[in-house]
Amino acid sequence: MKPNNTKKLVYSALFLALALVLPFLTGQIQTFGQMLAPMHLPVLLCGFVCGPVWGLAVGAVAPLLRSLLFSMPPMFPTAVAMAFELAAYGLFTGLFYRLFSARLTGGAGKKWGALYASLVLSMLLGRAVWGCVMFLLMAASGGAFGMAAFVAGAFSSAWLGILVQLRPCRPSCMRWSAQAMPRTADAQGFLAARGGAGLAPLAQAIGAVLREK
Repeated sequence: MKPNNTKKLVYSALFLALALVLPFLTGQIQTFGQMLAPMHLPVLLCGFVCGPVWGLAVGAVAPLLRSLLFSMPPMFPTAVAMAFELAAYGLFTGLFYRLFSARLTGGAGKKWGALYASLVLSMLLGRAVWGCVMFLLMAASGGAFGMAAFVAGAFSSAWLGILVQLRPCRPSCMRWSAQAMPRTADAQGFLAARGGAGLAPLAQAIGAVLREK
């Protein structure tokens, strides 16, 4: 395996582990957890850091694996619909960021434009995918899923998570580099050191990605 692919594999494994662990931080307050959407953060970040293929894979696996391991979220229809939604997040962030970065060459302002354009489009498309999948799953099971349920699930109950994901970066954000990434053997200690305090806001970590470009 090429060194770059190995690095992406280790990053993706870390993001997958974070997607499994972060919901425990809000698990005691279910409503707050639904609003914050902690599983979305590492998947979005994976798309930026590792590219669309790895982002799609982590997004598709995370909710299904968590449902199998911890029975949360429930497999049907929640985890199945989330798998499509998060896969879309990981795919679209990777695709859009690379597309916009190639077209918007120049200073840091244009890179920030590419970053936020990618985030907004990816979150809108991911929620659209979730709504379509939920409609099909509920129709197949004899249930109903209308526009009101879509708006409530995609936006009304997730506004806090959207704000966190779009939060502007601070200049002093943490630098995610190859030197900071742990070896596979050290991943458990890395998670223990950082996972307990939760993941830094998504935009802070993405700011470090921009420095590496």
